[in-house]
Amino acid sequence: MSLFVIVDLHLSFGVDKPMDIFGGWKDHVSRLEENWQKKVRPEDTVVIPGDISWGMNYEQCKEDFAFIDKLNGIKIISKGNHDYWWETKTKTERFFRENGFETLNILHNNHYKYGNIGICGTRGWINEPGEPSDAKVLAREAGRLRMSIESALKEGLEPVVFLHYPPVYAGSCNYDMLDVLHEYKIKRCYYGHLHGKSHNYAINGQRDGIEYRLISSDFLQFDPLDISEIVQSDNL
Repeated sequence: MSLFVIVDLHLSFGVDKPMDIFGGWKDHVSRLEENWQKKVRPEDTVVIPGDISWGMNYEQCKEDFAFIDKLNGIKIISKGNHDYWWETKTKTERFFRENGFETLNILHNNHYKYGNIGICGTRGWINEPGEPSDAKVLAREAGRLRMSIESALKEGLEPVVFLHYPPVYAGSCNYDMLDVLHEYKIKRCYYGHLHGKSHNYAINGQRDGIEYRLISSDFLQFDPLDISEIVQSDNL
């Protein structure tokens, strides 16, 4: 079984929100599907840390979820800043069951096991220059990340973190999230949210003992990234 990751699918089967108005996004859904089905097997796992659908509620997202569900692999989904459909984990899982979406799973205050690692994460929050921050939201997201990591540690797993927002970006740092990463000595952190020219300022590589990797779908050319060997190498 392999572990893949990709974020920012920005699907819009149920609403009028075309992504091809943005540079590099032409035919992104067909490109994503082709790349995904070529490399991901039914027994593999794919982590998708947010910005799944432009729908505002479950019904508007239903076709997007159906599309993801039909793709190969088990999917682990967390929240992004554009996932306005997001409600509670319990309600979302009930919606998935009622509609027969058997391959979709929610990452929220919990973790999922993959070999010796624990798949952990949360949305995070804004840390971009000039953008407003919210102390309550920052504290809440840091708490959710801590809860997710703790749940993995209780099972003796090595936590690997998947966020939507980057905890570091250009010269800006989200210290609430970074404090948690360093507190638990996290070795690897994957994140998205950044598009277009923002890719140029993304952190890809080691910084203060943590390996960061941008996994936005347009950065990956809509091709899920296989991280199986990368995450397992930390546990040899």
